[in-house]
Amino acid sequence: MRIRLAREGDAQGIAYVHTESWKTTYRGIVPDDALDHLTTESRLSQWEQQLQSSEKDQILIVAEDLDGKIVGFACGGKERQALPYDGELYAIYLLQSYQKSGMGRQLVERVVLHLETCQMRSMIIWALQQNPACCFYEKLGGIPVHTKWIRMGKKDLAEVAYGWSDLTSFHHM
Repeated sequence: MRIRLAREGDAQGIAYVHTESWKTTYRGIVPDDALDHLTTESRLSQWEQQLQSSEKDQILIVAEDLDGKIVGFACGGKERQALPYDGELYAIYLLQSYQKSGMGRQLVERVVLHLETCQMRSMIIWALQQNPACCFYEKLGGIPVHTKWIRMGKKDLAEVAYGWSDLTSFHHM
């Protein structure tokens, strides 16, 4: 397994991981019709734009298997909701068969290192409250600090922000 910075040409693999992990993680949580319309193509332009972005404080990294296939990714940058945190882990996704392999932790650590390089000392991530990954964020030292409601399809879902007030503590876990 290898973790590297995303580069041009990675959008297809990232979009695939994004949609597939949504389908396996959120089935039974997010309305089926929202998941059934998710396709790699529907996410492709989002990731192509992200790859062309020149925001210096943002990072997009991928995890590859031994054959060079993208099996996970993470991205982060400045906090976007005016909460009292410098940085934000915008997204982290792994194909289901690679979850619980230590790869997720490595992806988060790479984003944290980047945030620290950009002088960001704290971080949050937003996750649906019913997302099984919430246990993962808690294991990494994240503390629930905020909740908001979002609408998906015809369903209201709670989204929780997990916060790390001091990223230096992240490296001692």
